[in-house]
Amino acid sequence: QVQLVESGGGLVQAGGSLTLSCAASGSIRSINAMGWHRQAPGKQRELVAGIRSGGSTDYADSVKGRFTISRDNVKGTVYLQMNSLKPEDTAVYYCSAGRYIGSYYWVSWGQGTQVTVSS
Repeated sequence: QVQLVESGGGLVQAGGSLTLSCAASGSIRSINAMGWHRQAPGKQRELVAGIRSGGSTDYADSVKGRFTISRDNVKGTVYLQMNSLKPEDTAVYYCSAGRYIGSYYWVSWGQGTQVTVSS
C-alpha cells in the first residue's frame, strides 16, 4: 500500500503560478509511475501529467507548455509546477501512484488539493 499526501494548492490570479507537492510513503518499491489528475465540478477526473521510472513524462494537451511534472526519487516526492494558470485550470488536483505497463494503472490516490484560478 502506498500513501500519498498532497500540498500546495490555493487561490491564484490568472497568469500566476503554483507548485503542488505529493509525498509518497509505504510500499513505494511497488510503483514505477506517479501522476497528477484533476476534477472540476460536473466533470470527469482527467490525467493532467504522468511521470514514469526513467523520467519519461506525459501531459494533457490542455497543459502542455504550461505545467511540468518532476520527481525526487530520494524524497519519494512528485511535483507539479503550474505556470500561466487559467480560470479553466480550477479543480481539485489529485496525486496518484501506480505502474506504467504500456498504459498507466493507478492503485493509490491522495486526498486532493483545491486549486482556484481567478480571472
